[in-house]
This record gives sequence, C-alpha cells and structure tokens, in this order.
Amino acid sequence: MRAAVVAGLGSWLPPRVVTNDELTARLDTTDEWIRTRIGVATRHVVEPGMATSDLSVEAARRALRSAGVPGAGGVILATTTPDRPCPATAPEIASRLGLVDVPAFDIAAVCTGFVYGLGVGAGLITSGIVDSLIVIGGDAYSTILNPQDRTTSVIFGDGAGAVVLRAGSPDEPGALGPFDLGSDGELSDLITVPAGGSRQRSSRDIVPHGDKFFQMEGREVFANAVARMSAASRNAVKRQGWVASDVDRVIAHQANTRILDAVSEELGVPRDKFVSNITDVGNTSAASIPLALAHGVRSGELQAGQKVLLTAFGGGLTWGATTVVWPDLSLAE
Repeated sequence: MRAAVVAGLGSWLPPRVVTNDELTARLDTTDEWIRTRIGVATRHVVEPGMATSDLSVEAARRALRSAGVPGAGGVILATTTPDRPCPATAPEIASRLGLVDVPAFDIAAVCTGFVYGLGVGAGLITSGIVDSLIVIGGDAYSTILNPQDRTTSVIFGDGAGAVVLRAGSPDEPGALGPFDLGSDGELSDLITVPAGGSRQRSSRDIVPHGDKFFQMEGREVFANAVARMSAASRNAVKRQGWVASDVDRVIAHQANTRILDAVSEELGVPRDKFVSNITDVGNTSAASIPLALAHGVRSGELQAGQKVLLTAFGGGLTWGATTVVWPDLSLAE
C-alpha cells in the first residue's frame, strides 16, 4: 500500500512587522485587549505589490531544500487570497519553481485549506496519480481586511508554509494518517467576503463599500470552531487507533488563544502539548498549520517520533483533522 509521507517543510513570512501599538494608534482598541482576547502581539504583512504567490514560492523552495529534492510532481495551493480571481495561482507557482507539465491547482477552504490540501494530496499519491507533491498554505489576509475594522484587523497576518509529500509506506514516520473532513454551507455567512464573486457581479445592485472586505461573526465562529475542531480531532485520533493520551503534540489552526484553550479542554489534551505561534504571527489562515509546524521544529517542541494531531476550522464552514508520526527532518532557512 502507498501512503503520502511528509518529506520536507518550509515557511516564509514577509519582512514587514506590524505591532499592536501601530494598530492601536488608529483603532479604538488597546494592546492589552488584543493580547488577552486574541493572543497576538505582532503580525507580518505584505508590502505593496507583494502577493500570495511570492510568499508561497519562497516557502515551497525551502520545503524542497528541506526534502533534499529538486522538484515535485505537482502543486496544491490552499488560499483565500489568490493573486487574481482567474486563473488559479498554483500554476504560476509551479512555473516559478521550474516545475513543467505538472498538475497545479488552488483549494478554497479558508483556514481549513491546508488540511484539505493534505487530504487531496494524499489521495493523489495513494492512487498513483503522482509520486510527490508540494502542498502550500499561503495567504495575504491584510489585502482583504478593512483597515478600520478593529474586530478583524488585529487578528490576521500574512505568510506561507509548505510541505513536500512523497509516496511511501503507511508504517513509516511522516505517513499521513486517516482524515476527518467536513463542511456546513448553511453557515457560510459567518465567515465571508460578500463582494467580488459571480453573485455580486451578476447583480445590478450597488454593492456597499464594506462588502469587499473580510467579515466574520465572532461569537458564532468561536462556538463552531471549538465544536468542529474537537469532533474532527476525536474522529481522526480514533481512526488512527490512538486515544487522546497518545497525542504528544497538537498543531491546531491558530485562530486565537481562547479557541486553543477551549479545544484543549474539550479533547482532554493538556494545553502545553499545543504548539502555538499566534503571538508572533497572528491568524495566518491557510498558512497557520504549516507555519506552526515550522515554529515547532525551530523551538524544539516538535521532534521526530512524536504522535501529532493536526486540526483546523475555517469559512465555508469547513473543518478537518489528521494525524502523523513526525519524521526526522530539518528546516532550510
């Protein structure tokens, strides 16, 4: 049997750092509120002219160097902020990486996008369609935020993370375990950018200015995020044949610290087993999990042989989880 095995990991953050003090100078909020309610102190944002593809190409290059390979058999990009509405961004990324005649496509599952991308990538590898893939989570969320909206501007940051998947054996370190994926489109309005799609473009109505920006219903999102991530995590762990106490590390979507605290309590997994970098980078949407993986490797919190749970929740609504025994790999800076 073939399995999809994590063989390389890379990440990249744009150089510009925005502190809470910079935001509180123009928004009706405080550093204390942002830190206590969200858990963010700084976030990285793109400079004018920089796009999701730029972040993603650099993260992918580092993942390839980490894997010690010159290329891969395809590219999957999970993003909510493609360079353009059409075409997809992944083919351009593949071209810039020197990958010719390979499948390349985008996945739109918002903050769950990277986990969805891993699931799709695993399917392509286990079915024999490709022997290797680069799966990228990349977002430039600062480009879709209303700079005057204190409820969203303080939360998000930009960045990209990537893994190289290769065909291997289900019993070797790095092999992705069973997936639990789900969605609930009845709640699609809880996390949305209302304008810009075919529904708005096909209407003759004047679109309110704010509809071109990201919008979120915080309280409802919190409750759903905790419930869905917890349920998906329990299912993925059970399908792998583990119990909660077997889990050494949890890499959860870095939505905010209160959600991480609540998921920890729901799962019965101690909070100190959760790898977190939200303080330094904010909520980076699809890039959240691979950036947290890279942070865990750098900090030493994530080590070879550990049983790891990955879990995420995002707009759609979407959610998902999977497991992996972490392989012995190093980062290429």
